[in-house]
Amino acid sequence: MTSDAFVQYLRLFDSFTDDETSLIRERFPAKKFYEGEQLCKIGEVCHTMNFICNGVLRIYSLNEKGIENTHFFLKENQFCCVLDSFTTQMPSTSAIEAACDTDAIVLHRQAMEMVYNEIPHLKTTINQIIQRSLIEKIALRNLYLGEDATTRYTNFLIRQPEIAMRVSLGDIASYLGVTQQSLSRIRKSMV
Repeated sequence: MTSDAFVQYLRLFDSFTDDETSLIRERFPAKKFYEGEQLCKIGEVCHTMNFICNGVLRIYSLNEKGIENTHFFLKENQFCCVLDSFTTQMPSTSAIEAACDTDAIVLHRQAMEMVYNEIPHLKTTINQIIQRSLIEKIALRNLYLGEDATTRYTNFLIRQPEIAMRVSLGDIASYLGVTQQSLSRIRKSMV
């Protein structure tokens, strides 16, 4: 895996010289994360932003009973980090985990700052992409609000079928706010 997917994606939003492209490839390495691997843990500072080339990452937190609540699934051509921790450099109240084997470009915060000094327009480009992504994530989560469990699952299958095929039933149940047993019953009733 190379950083070609990352560079191609950035070029959808901005143009880069050959030297800038080489710098981006050099400073932001590709890494494979295996299913269940933690990219950011609760209580730790999030030092990296990851651009997903292939796979699915999930952001989750723990409720007061220690039960995982999945907030978001992120897939190809999306950035993933715990943004408040990444921005403030304070310990994270959420975690990032590979929901399946995932190839990503790892953007370390310090490396980003160094590259931004050399390619100032890259910071604007990435910030615009992140803002657009936040709006999309909020709209998607709002789709599920106020709906019964069957409707939430149906909407999930319609809006995020590529995620439904690759992540565990337990993670989907956590995302939809139902128990895994309830989700199994819903799935059986839909057949």
